[in-house]
Amino acid sequence: MQMNTSPRGRIRLTRRGRLALVVAGAVVAGTAVAVPLLTVKGGHKVVVKPPTLVIPEGWRASQVYDAVDKALKLPAGSTRKSIGKAHLPLPGEAGGNPEGYLFPATYPLPKGTTPESLLRSMVDTAGKRFEAAPVAAGAQRTSINLYQAVTIASIVQAEAATKADMGKVARVIFNRLNQGMPLQMDSTINYAMNRITVHTTEDDTRVESPYNSYQRMGLPPTPIDNPGQEAMRAAYNPPAGDWLYFVTVKPGDTRFTADYATHLRNVAEFNALHQSTGPAPTPSRSPLPSPASSQPPLP
Repeated sequence: MQMNTSPRGRIRLTRRGRLALVVAGAVVAGTAVAVPLLTVKGGHKVVVKPPTLVIPEGWRASQVYDAVDKALKLPAGSTRKSIGKAHLPLPGEAGGNPEGYLFPATYPLPKGTTPESLLRSMVDTAGKRFEAAPVAAGAQRTSINLYQAVTIASIVQAEAATKADMGKVARVIFNRLNQGMPLQMDSTINYAMNRITVHTTEDDTRVESPYNSYQRMGLPPTPIDNPGQEAMRAAYNPPAGDWLYFVTVKPGDTRFTADYATHLRNVAEFNALHQSTGPAPTPSRSPLPSPASSQPPLP
Protein backbone atom coordinates (compact mmCIF):
# COMPACT_ATOMS: atom_id res chain seq x y z
CA MET A 1 0.00 0.00 0.00
CA GLN A 2 1.26 3.50 -0.76
CA MET A 3 2.53 5.27 2.32
CA ASN A 4 1.60 8.84 3.18
CA THR A 5 4.67 11.08 3.31
CA SER A 6 4.21 14.82 3.61
CA PRO A 7 1.27 15.21 6.01
CA ARG A 8 1.90 12.21 8.24
CA GLY A 9 2.52 13.18 11.83
CA ARG A 10 2.45 16.91 11.15
CA ILE A 11 -1.07 17.67 12.26
CA ARG A 12 -3.91 15.90 13.95
CA LEU A 13 -6.57 14.72 11.55
CA THR A 14 -9.41 15.82 13.77
CA ARG A 15 -9.86 18.70 16.17
CA ARG A 16 -12.69 17.66 18.42
CA GLY A 17 -13.39 16.53 21.96
CA ARG A 18 -15.96 14.31 23.66
CA LEU A 19 -17.08 16.40 26.63
CA ALA A 20 -20.71 15.67 25.82
CA LEU A 21 -20.03 12.01 26.51
CA VAL A 22 -19.53 12.90 30.14
CA VAL A 23 -22.53 15.21 30.30
CA ALA A 24 -25.00 13.05 28.41
CA GLY A 25 -23.64 9.80 29.71
CA ALA A 26 -22.44 9.60 33.26
CA VAL A 27 -24.76 12.29 34.63
CA VAL A 28 -27.98 11.98 32.70
CA ALA A 29 -28.47 8.94 30.52
CA GLY A 30 -26.91 6.19 32.57
CA THR A 31 -29.37 6.24 35.46
CA ALA A 32 -31.99 3.62 36.21
CA VAL A 33 -34.75 4.94 38.46
CA ALA A 34 -36.90 2.58 40.49
CA VAL A 35 -40.61 3.26 39.99
CA PRO A 36 -43.04 2.21 42.76
CA LEU A 37 -46.59 0.91 42.37
CA LEU A 38 -49.14 3.64 41.82
CA THR A 39 -52.46 3.69 43.67
CA VAL A 40 -55.50 5.28 42.04
CA LYS A 41 -59.00 6.04 43.28
CA GLY A 42 -60.96 3.08 44.54
CA GLY A 43 -57.91 1.41 45.98
CA HIS A 44 -56.93 -0.27 42.71
CA LYS A 45 -53.22 -0.64 42.16
CA VAL A 46 -51.74 -0.07 38.76
CA VAL A 47 -48.34 -1.59 38.06
CA VAL A 48 -46.17 0.74 36.03
CA LYS A 49 -43.41 -0.34 33.71
CA PRO A 50 -40.19 -1.58 35.35
CA PRO A 51 -37.26 0.79 35.75
CA THR A 52 -35.02 1.12 32.74
CA LEU A 53 -31.37 1.70 31.91
CA VAL A 54 -30.49 3.99 29.01
CA ILE A 55 -27.20 3.27 27.22
CA PRO A 56 -26.22 6.29 25.06
CA GLU A 57 -24.53 5.97 21.70
CA GLY A 58 -20.77 6.10 22.00
CA TRP A 59 -20.41 4.78 25.53
CA ARG A 60 -17.44 2.50 26.12
CA ALA A 61 -17.90 -0.93 27.64
CA SER A 62 -16.35 0.28 30.90
CA GLN A 63 -19.04 2.96 31.19
CA VAL A 64 -21.76 0.41 30.50
CA TYR A 65 -20.41 -1.90 33.21
CA ASP A 66 -20.41 0.91 35.76
CA ALA A 67 -23.95 1.93 34.82
CA VAL A 68 -25.22 -1.65 35.15
CA ASP A 69 -23.60 -1.96 38.58
CA LYS A 70 -25.34 1.21 39.74
CA ALA A 71 -28.69 0.33 38.17
CA LEU A 72 -28.74 -3.13 39.75
CA LYS A 73 -27.24 -1.82 43.02
CA LEU A 74 -24.25 -4.12 42.82
CA PRO A 75 -20.72 -3.62 44.14
CA ALA A 76 -18.46 -1.81 41.72
CA GLY A 77 -16.82 -4.20 39.30
CA SER A 78 -19.56 -6.87 39.51
CA THR A 79 -20.71 -6.54 35.89
CA ARG A 80 -17.18 -6.64 34.52
CA LYS A 81 -16.50 -9.83 36.47
CA SER A 82 -19.67 -11.43 35.10
CA ILE A 83 -18.59 -11.30 31.45
CA GLY A 84 -16.88 -14.68 31.52
CA LYS A 85 -20.02 -16.49 32.66
CA ALA A 86 -22.49 -14.48 30.59
CA HIS A 87 -21.96 -16.65 27.45
CA LEU A 88 -22.33 -13.65 25.15
CA PRO A 89 -23.03 -14.44 21.46
CA LEU A 90 -20.04 -12.47 20.17
CA PRO A 91 -18.17 -12.99 16.89
CA GLY A 92 -14.91 -14.92 17.07
CA GLU A 93 -12.88 -11.81 16.23
CA ALA A 94 -14.04 -10.21 19.48
CA GLY A 95 -12.14 -12.72 21.60
CA GLY A 96 -14.80 -12.47 24.29
CA ASN A 97 -14.57 -8.68 24.49
CA PRO A 98 -18.07 -7.15 24.09
CA GLU A 99 -16.77 -3.67 23.20
CA GLY A 100 -18.82 -2.49 20.22
CA TYR A 101 -21.66 -4.96 20.85
CA LEU A 102 -23.34 -3.43 23.91
CA PHE A 103 -25.96 -1.79 21.75
CA PRO A 104 -27.10 1.72 22.77
CA ALA A 105 -30.79 1.51 23.68
CA THR A 106 -33.23 1.62 26.59
CA TYR A 107 -33.33 -1.67 28.50
CA PRO A 108 -36.03 -2.65 31.02
CA LEU A 109 -34.90 -3.86 34.43
CA PRO A 110 -37.60 -6.22 35.66
CA LYS A 111 -37.22 -7.99 38.98
CA GLY A 112 -34.54 -10.64 38.77
CA THR A 113 -32.42 -8.86 36.13
CA THR A 114 -28.78 -9.90 36.39
CA PRO A 115 -25.67 -8.43 34.78
CA GLU A 116 -25.42 -11.54 32.62
CA SER A 117 -29.00 -11.28 31.33
CA LEU A 118 -28.66 -7.56 30.69
CA LEU A 119 -25.38 -7.92 28.78
CA ARG A 120 -26.85 -10.76 26.70
CA SER A 121 -29.81 -8.54 25.84
CA MET A 122 -27.46 -5.80 24.66
CA VAL A 123 -25.38 -8.16 22.52
CA ASP A 124 -28.49 -9.83 21.10
CA THR A 125 -29.88 -6.41 20.18
CA ALA A 126 -26.60 -5.48 18.49
CA GLY A 127 -26.64 -8.67 16.44
CA LYS A 128 -30.15 -8.04 15.21
CA ARG A 129 -29.57 -4.36 14.41
CA PHE A 130 -26.15 -4.79 12.81
CA GLU A 131 -27.01 -7.75 10.61
CA ALA A 132 -30.46 -6.61 9.50
CA ALA A 133 -31.20 -5.28 6.00
CA PRO A 134 -30.29 -2.84 4.54
CA VAL A 135 -27.10 -3.04 6.57
CA ALA A 136 -26.26 -6.53 5.27
CA ALA A 137 -26.60 -5.36 1.67
CA GLY A 138 -24.25 -2.49 2.39
CA ALA A 139 -21.65 -4.90 3.76
CA GLN A 140 -21.48 -6.67 0.41
CA ARG A 141 -20.78 -3.40 -1.39
CA THR A 142 -17.95 -2.25 0.87
CA SER A 143 -16.27 -5.68 1.17
CA ILE A 144 -15.71 -5.44 4.92
CA ASN A 145 -16.74 -8.00 7.47
CA LEU A 146 -19.10 -7.26 10.32
CA TYR A 147 -16.45 -6.84 13.00
CA GLN A 148 -14.49 -4.40 10.84
CA ALA A 149 -17.69 -2.46 10.23
CA VAL A 150 -18.40 -2.22 13.96
CA THR A 151 -14.83 -1.01 14.55
CA ILE A 152 -15.15 1.67 11.86
CA ALA A 153 -18.58 2.66 13.17
CA SER A 154 -17.17 3.09 16.67
CA ILE A 155 -14.61 5.59 15.37
CA VAL A 156 -17.29 7.36 13.35
CA GLN A 157 -19.46 7.56 16.46
CA ALA A 158 -16.62 9.14 18.43
CA GLU A 159 -15.44 11.55 15.74
CA ALA A 160 -18.52 12.83 13.91
CA ALA A 161 -19.86 16.12 15.22
CA THR A 162 -23.36 15.36 13.91
CA LYS A 163 -25.19 12.43 12.38
CA ALA A 164 -25.07 14.27 9.06
CA ASP A 165 -21.24 14.11 9.20
CA MET A 166 -21.04 10.39 9.91
CA GLY A 167 -20.95 9.24 6.30
CA LYS A 168 -18.15 11.65 5.41
CA VAL A 169 -16.09 10.64 8.45
CA ALA A 170 -16.49 7.01 7.39
CA ARG A 171 -15.33 7.91 3.88
CA VAL A 172 -12.22 9.62 5.33
CA ILE A 173 -11.43 6.39 7.18
CA PHE A 174 -11.80 4.27 4.04
CA ASN A 175 -9.78 6.70 1.94
CA ARG A 176 -6.94 6.73 4.44
CA LEU A 177 -6.92 2.96 4.72
CA ASN A 178 -6.92 2.59 0.94
CA GLN A 179 -4.01 5.01 0.54
CA GLY A 180 -1.89 3.45 3.27
CA MET A 181 -2.20 6.47 5.55
CA PRO A 182 -2.46 6.22 9.33
CA LEU A 183 -5.94 7.11 10.61
CA GLN A 184 -4.57 9.68 13.11
CA MET A 185 -7.77 9.78 15.14
CA ASP A 186 -7.65 11.39 18.57
CA SER A 187 -10.51 9.16 19.70
CA THR A 188 -8.31 6.07 19.45
CA ILE A 189 -5.61 7.79 21.54
CA ASN A 190 -8.18 8.56 24.24
CA TYR A 191 -9.27 4.93 24.23
CA ALA A 192 -5.66 3.76 24.50
CA MET A 193 -5.14 6.05 27.50
CA ASN A 194 -8.49 5.16 29.10
CA ARG A 195 -9.64 8.74 29.28
CA ILE A 196 -12.19 11.19 27.95
CA THR A 197 -10.58 14.52 27.22
CA VAL A 198 -10.56 17.40 24.76
CA HIS A 199 -6.77 17.69 24.88
CA THR A 200 -4.34 15.63 22.80
CA THR A 201 -0.65 16.46 23.01
CA GLU A 202 2.34 15.51 20.90
CA ASP A 203 3.48 13.16 23.66
CA ASP A 204 0.07 11.45 23.58
CA THR A 205 0.56 10.57 19.93
CA ARG A 206 3.68 8.59 20.87
CA VAL A 207 1.98 6.34 23.43
CA GLU A 208 2.78 2.64 22.96
CA SER A 209 -0.54 1.00 22.21
CA PRO A 210 -2.17 -0.97 19.38
CA TYR A 211 -4.91 1.70 19.58
CA ASN A 212 -2.49 4.52 18.71
CA SER A 213 -3.64 5.31 15.18
CA TYR A 214 -0.84 7.84 14.80
CA GLN A 215 1.82 5.14 15.12
CA ARG A 216 -0.05 2.04 13.90
CA MET A 217 -1.46 1.45 10.45
CA GLY A 218 -4.94 0.10 9.81
CA LEU A 219 -7.87 -0.24 12.18
CA PRO A 220 -7.48 -0.62 15.93
CA PRO A 221 -7.75 -4.22 17.17
CA THR A 222 -11.26 -3.73 18.59
CA PRO A 223 -14.03 -1.14 18.50
CA ILE A 224 -13.39 1.85 20.76
CA ASP A 225 -16.99 2.34 21.91
CA ASN A 226 -20.49 1.05 21.27
CA PRO A 227 -21.87 2.66 18.11
CA GLY A 228 -25.48 3.24 17.19
CA GLN A 229 -27.23 2.16 14.01
CA GLU A 230 -26.61 5.45 12.18
CA ALA A 231 -22.87 5.06 12.62
CA MET A 232 -23.14 1.49 11.35
CA ARG A 233 -25.01 2.64 8.26
CA ALA A 234 -22.26 5.19 7.65
CA ALA A 235 -19.59 2.50 7.94
CA TYR A 236 -21.38 0.25 5.45
CA ASN A 237 -22.58 2.93 3.05
CA PRO A 238 -20.24 5.94 3.07
CA PRO A 239 -20.88 8.54 0.37
CA ALA A 240 -18.46 8.94 -2.52
CA GLY A 241 -15.72 11.49 -1.91
CA ASP A 242 -11.97 11.98 -1.89
CA TRP A 243 -11.73 13.54 1.58
CA LEU A 244 -8.67 12.81 3.74
CA TYR A 245 -8.98 15.50 6.43
CA PHE A 246 -11.69 17.19 8.45
CA VAL A 247 -12.00 19.79 11.17
CA THR A 248 -15.02 21.19 13.00
CA VAL A 249 -14.34 24.92 12.79
CA LYS A 250 -17.45 25.73 14.82
CA PRO A 251 -20.71 23.95 15.64
CA GLY A 252 -22.46 23.01 12.41
CA ASP A 253 -19.39 23.78 10.30
CA THR A 254 -17.28 20.65 9.82
CA ARG A 255 -15.06 20.96 6.75
CA PHE A 256 -13.86 17.96 4.79
CA THR A 257 -11.12 18.17 2.19
CA ALA A 258 -8.61 16.09 0.25
CA ASP A 259 -6.12 18.98 0.08
CA TYR A 260 -3.68 19.27 2.96
CA ALA A 261 -3.07 23.00 2.41
CA THR A 262 -6.82 23.63 2.55
CA HIS A 263 -7.02 21.62 5.74
CA LEU A 264 -4.27 23.74 7.29
CA ARG A 265 -6.21 26.89 6.41
CA ASN A 266 -9.34 25.44 7.98
CA VAL A 267 -7.40 24.60 11.14
CA ALA A 268 -5.94 28.11 11.20
CA GLU A 269 -9.44 29.56 10.94
CA PHE A 270 -10.57 27.41 13.83
CA ASN A 271 -7.55 28.50 15.89
CA ALA A 272 -8.16 32.18 15.14
CA LEU A 273 -11.85 31.89 15.98
CA HIS A 274 -11.28 30.30 19.35
CA GLN A 275 -8.31 32.45 20.27
CA SER A 276 -10.50 35.53 19.83
CA THR A 277 -13.72 34.25 21.37
CA GLY A 278 -12.54 31.58 23.78
CA PRO A 279 -14.01 28.07 23.96
CA ALA A 280 -17.68 27.92 23.07
CA PRO A 281 -20.08 26.30 25.57
CA THR A 282 -20.56 22.60 25.07
CA PRO A 283 -24.11 21.62 24.03
CA SER A 284 -25.55 18.45 25.51
CA ARG A 285 -25.10 16.22 22.47
CA SER A 286 -22.93 18.16 20.00
CA PRO A 287 -19.27 17.98 21.02
CA LEU A 288 -17.20 20.98 20.04
CA PRO A 289 -13.61 21.12 18.79
CA SER A 290 -11.03 20.52 21.46
CA PRO A 291 -9.44 23.58 23.07
CA ALA A 292 -6.14 21.83 22.35
CA SER A 293 -6.72 22.66 18.71
CA SER A 294 -5.55 26.18 19.39
CA GLN A 295 -2.06 24.74 19.72
CA PRO A 296 0.31 24.80 16.71
CA PRO A 297 0.19 21.78 14.38
CA LEU A 298 2.10 18.78 15.62
CA PRO A 299 5.60 18.57 14.10
